[in-house]
Amino acid sequence: MNRINELFGIKYPIIQGGMIWCSGWELASAVSNAGGLGIIGSGSMYPDVLRLQIRKCKQMTDKPFGVNIPLLYPDIEEHVKIIIEEGVKFIFTSAGNPKKYTSRLQKHGIKVVHVIANKKFALKSIEAGVDAIVAEGFEAGGHNGVEEITTMCLIPMIKDIVNIPIIAAGGISSGRAMLAAIALGADAVQIGSRFIASNECSAHINFKNKVVNSDEGETDLTLKELTAVRLMKNKFYYQIQDAYAKNASKDDLRLLLGRGRAKKGMFEGDLEEGELEVGQVSAMINKIISVEEIIKEITEEYELERKNIVSLKDLGL
Repeated sequence: MNRINELFGIKYPIIQGGMIWCSGWELASAVSNAGGLGIIGSGSMYPDVLRLQIRKCKQMTDKPFGVNIPLLYPDIEEHVKIIIEEGVKFIFTSAGNPKKYTSRLQKHGIKVVHVIANKKFALKSIEAGVDAIVAEGFEAGGHNGVEEITTMCLIPMIKDIVNIPIIAAGGISSGRAMLAAIALGADAVQIGSRFIASNECSAHINFKNKVVNSDEGETDLTLKELTAVRLMKNKFYYQIQDAYAKNASKDDLRLLLGRGRAKKGMFEGDLEEGELEVGQVSAMINKIISVEEIIKEITEEYELERKNIVSLKDLGL
């Protein structure tokens, strides 16, 4: 059993990404029931909605699950209070300073994992005393690091400077990618985009179909002046590019983004005006299936590829 399996009490070292508008109780409980760690994405939830989601998840699984909380979220204090009151055992923090809540959560017996995209914040996470790190390469969908460090480069860099468990994220949707991440030094993988195209994901069917039908080059990391985010290329994305061409200010970009873009795109299915957050790996996703089938495919391919790896001796090295 590796360190992540032991830390979370799970069968497979597979963590589901806590994606806004896509990661409700149904997806989280399904992932946990299938042997991974399901994560409720609280960044798109009002406090009362988060409490209801946690309670529904408890009803649907007796396995471990967690909650992702973006630290820049306006109702973060209320979210933290609810998480403690509801007895959630695992918290994934992102988009902010991990020092602010880590010790407080740990005093309540909660394991804290922080998402980072560079060495600087990995070291800040160690200083904050987190229990594990998600090292996310810029291939990932949603909010991301401005440095554009790929998963292939990021994982070994972080492995060299930390001794706590590392969860690799970004560009991972298969057993082959999972094996590669572990070879680079990760203890587990976090998978987001692949679970968008699942029956249990709360995303709109229009968005799921858009992901399934996408090809290479259809996503881009943009809006770095606000918060870097990887988006699918649609009408809204090209409006952003047009604004850049006209030397838009941060305020101009903020006005263009407005409010509710992510909900409009991912949850309500507006493929033109909505914000569609997904990773580069979307080009490899070609079907909508159940969470159980996804995890079965990943774990079986992982074992097959692990056994098929050519040894150094066979390579004449």
